[in-house]
Amino acid sequence: MSLSTLILVALGAGILFGAVLNGFFVAAVEPVNGYLLAPIGEVFLRLIQFVVVPIVFSSMILGLTRIQNAAQVGRYAIKLILSYVITSAIAVSLGMLLAMLLQPGVGVTGFSVANGLQQPQSQSLVVWLVSLIPVNPLEALSSGNLLQTIVSAALIGVGIQLVGAKATPFVTFIESCYAIFEKILALILYTAPLGVFALISSVIAIEGLAIVVRLFVYVLGLILGSLLMIGLYAVILYALKAKPVHFFRSLLPALSLAFGTASSNAALPIALQNVQESYGLSEEIASFAIPLGTALKRDGSAILQGFNALFIAQVYQVPITVPLVLAIALSSLLVSFSTPGVPGSGIITMTTVLSAAGLPLEGVAIVAGVDRLVDGIKTVLNVVGNTTNAIVLSHWEHHEVSQTTPQSVPLE
Repeated sequence: MSLSTLILVALGAGILFGAVLNGFFVAAVEPVNGYLLAPIGEVFLRLIQFVVVPIVFSSMILGLTRIQNAAQVGRYAIKLILSYVITSAIAVSLGMLLAMLLQPGVGVTGFSVANGLQQPQSQSLVVWLVSLIPVNPLEALSSGNLLQTIVSAALIGVGIQLVGAKATPFVTFIESCYAIFEKILALILYTAPLGVFALISSVIAIEGLAIVVRLFVYVLGLILGSLLMIGLYAVILYALKAKPVHFFRSLLPALSLAFGTASSNAALPIALQNVQESYGLSEEIASFAIPLGTALKRDGSAILQGFNALFIAQVYQVPITVPLVLAIALSSLLVSFSTPGVPGSGIITMTTVLSAAGLPLEGVAIVAGVDRLVDGIKTVLNVVGNTTNAIVLSHWEHHEVSQTTPQSVPLE
C-alpha cells in the first residue's frame, strides 16, 4: 500500500483500538497510554520537530534567492509578493471565519491545558511583534523559535541578493541542507502510520469517540475552505477574462498529481509544463513565477493554520480575544510562506502558530491523524493559487496569453 493509504488505515485502526480500550478495558487505558501510546506519539512529534528549523530556514532562503538582481525580475517579484500577501491574507481570514462559524471544537469536553504544561504567558500584541525580530540569528535557530527563524531567513535572503556572486558558496550550502533535511523528512514520514496510530489511539482511549465526531466537522471545514478559495480564484480568472474553464482543464494533469502526492514540489514540473504548453502563459512569466510560488505560496497552509488554531482554542476552552485572533492571523500568514511543499508539512508548522498564540502544543496530537485526509485538496489549492497568481502577474504586466487549445499532457 502507498504511504497515504497506510496512514488512513492507521487512522481507522487507531480510532478502533482507542474506542475498544475506552469502552471495554478502562483499567488498561492508563498503563497502555502511559507506557506505549503516549511515548510513541511523543517520539513521532519529536522526530517531526527535529526537521522543523532547518527546513523552514533553508526553504525560506532558497525561495528568496530565486529573486534575481535584474530590474525586471525585481519588479516581477515585488508584484508577485504583493499578490501573494493579499490572497494569502484572504485564505487565512477565510479559514478563521469558517472556524468561528462552524465551531468544530465547541462541545468537545474533557480537554484542558495539561498539568505541567508551561503555557506562554499572554503579552500585548506590540510586545509580541517586537519579539519577532531576533537579536541573534543563531539563538533563534538553536532555540527553535520559528517566527524569529523566518525573519532571520528573510534578512539573510536580502543580504544574499545584495552580496551577489560572493554568496554562491553559502547558497550552495543552504541547498545541500534543504536537500538533506527533505530526505530526512521523507524518512520520518514513513513512521507516520505508527505515529498516527499512537496519537489518535491515545486521544480516543482517554476521551472517547466524541472527538471523532468533531474531527469530521474539522475535516469538512478545511475541505469547504479549500473549495471556496479555489472558487475565489476561478472568479479572479473570470474577472481577468482568463478563461477559468480552459485554465482548470489545462492544469488537470498537475492538479491530479498534486492531489495524489500531496506535494507541491512533486507537481511543479507538470504545472510549469501545463501552464505554458496547454494554457499558453508566456515562458518569461511562468519560468519565474511558478517556481517562486512553489517555494512561497501556500494557500492550503494559510487556511489550515488559522482554522486549526481556533479549533484548538475551542477544544481547550481558551477565550477568543482580539489579541489572540490577531496573533493567530499574523503568525498563520507568516508560516504559510515557509511551509515545505511535501506531504504532512502542515503538521510540522502547526506548532509555530500554536506557540505564537500561547495555545497548547498537545493540540497537534488531536488533528495529526486526520491531516492526510485534507492534505490532497490543500495541495490542489496551493497549485491553483500559485498558477493563478502567475496569471495575475501576466495581466498586470500586460503580457498576452497565447490562445492554445488544451493538450493532453501525460503524468509520467
